[in-house]
Amino acid sequence: MGASAQNQERSTNEIGIGVGGISYKGDVSPRYRLLSNRPAITLFYKKDVSRALVLRGSLLAGKVKAKDEHYESLPLSDYRKAEVATSLIELAVGIDYNFLDYYDFRRNVRWTPYFTLGVAGLAYNNKTIAKNPAIIYPENGGNNEPYRTAFTMAVPIGVGAKYALTHRLNLGVEFGARFLLTDRFDNLTNQNEKVMNPYDSDWYFYNGVYLSYTFYKINCPLF
Repeated sequence: MGASAQNQERSTNEIGIGVGGISYKGDVSPRYRLLSNRPAITLFYKKDVSRALVLRGSLLAGKVKAKDEHYESLPLSDYRKAEVATSLIELAVGIDYNFLDYYDFRRNVRWTPYFTLGVAGLAYNNKTIAKNPAIIYPENGGNNEPYRTAFTMAVPIGVGAKYALTHRLNLGVEFGARFLLTDRFDNLTNQNEKVMNPYDSDWYFYNGVYLSYTFYKINCPLF
């Protein structure tokens, strides 16, 4: 009863910053490749709604690059010899589910693994080039398109863990995958099925570490 009342009287707000790597999986990169990660940064805000559930909002910025030359054993990759470069900014909202009671201060070591799920809006700017541009842009007479800016939606899903360094300071790690609601992230679409796989959806991944600060609010109960 006392522990339950204590959790009802306290609420938390958390802000943080993270750095890590971002990579892409799609036609030009059909498998996740750790060495393809490029630097990325994220800012986030979290607010608890219960001992287990946390609302979150985040901003992620980074750039992905992939080359067919890393997959020359695959027929399409060897034929295209393409390269994709994409800059992106992601704004996401979602929830975290903490598997342990992170704010139980009776524990000698406070930490918890968590699962996260959300929805994101994405602005991205990309260009795909190839040794023979005509195989990618046949409608342009073989000329590479300029950088293309577009907007789409994505579904972020991931796992993480965080550890309390102090009463307010937290250290965490997170790995997340983003399923894109478009197949144009790499500029390879059904306009030329000879050089793309129509059954391979585009994804991108973020993995990193973060540091955050927790603000506590004590809600005085009314009697």
